[in-house]
Amino acid sequence: MIHKIPKQIAIYGKGGIGKSSTASNVAAACADEGHRVTIIGCDPKSDSSITLLRGRRIPTIMDLMREGMDIREEDIVFSGYKGVRCVEIGGPEPGIGCAGRGIIVAIGILRKISRAIEDTDLVIYDVPGDIVCGGFVAPVKKGLVNEAYVLTSGEYMPLYAANNICKGLSRLEMTLNGVICNSRGAPNEETIVKEFAKEIGSQLLAFIPRDVLVQTCERDGFSVIEKAPDSAISGVYRKLATSIMAEKKSRIPMPLDDVRLRELTRI
Repeated sequence: MIHKIPKQIAIYGKGGIGKSSTASNVAAACADEGHRVTIIGCDPKSDSSITLLRGRRIPTIMDLMREGMDIREEDIVFSGYKGVRCVEIGGPEPGIGCAGRGIIVAIGILRKISRAIEDTDLVIYDVPGDIVCGGFVAPVKKGLVNEAYVLTSGEYMPLYAANNICKGLSRLEMTLNGVICNSRGAPNEETIVKEFAKEIGSQLLAFIPRDVLVQTCERDGFSVIEKAPDSAISGVYRKLATSIMAEKKSRIPMPLDDVRLRELTRI
């Protein structure tokens, strides 16, 4: 029997741009299609899986490590919507330790006591990407990721962060599989992000319109896929999930200089 290598993706983007919302809704949409999904939150906020668990915040691997606990699979791997396996790595204590090293150690523990990464069709890493540091590098350098996506809006600062992420991927010789626009309602936003994706040598995979329903569902502890499955915004996430699961071309991104980046935001 040929063992199929799971699709292991990282979703990068500026803090607050909507990575966790996107990751959890994509996970739920893929689970609806019968895919086995594991989501691994690499953000110290440990909120990547909360809408897949009806608002429940689960223990993080790093918190349990600090407590000196003899960690078992049931302590860190939780079953969410449609069987999505949820893991939160957490982060170091403020001002102490390195997020990147923590990710590596935590993933090592997870793999030792669980097959949540191996026995799955899709692994989603929700990774902080404001600063291209150890936390950013760890999943790529350790071979945990075979596809990378960048999430942005059409505003300058999210695009600046996305461009920085592309610089990091380029230096690591890691390919980019696509750009996702999570709308903030900026003028000409879809056009701006589509042009940004084109100029860095990638493609715009999805334009996620601004919709208060996403925040409403999140406040209640749900993804829109679960609570509003027939909504238009759920359809957008389902289309994105289908695109992510499909085979596609990828290439090492070619980041822009700041002058061109600012020009783009004035389209």
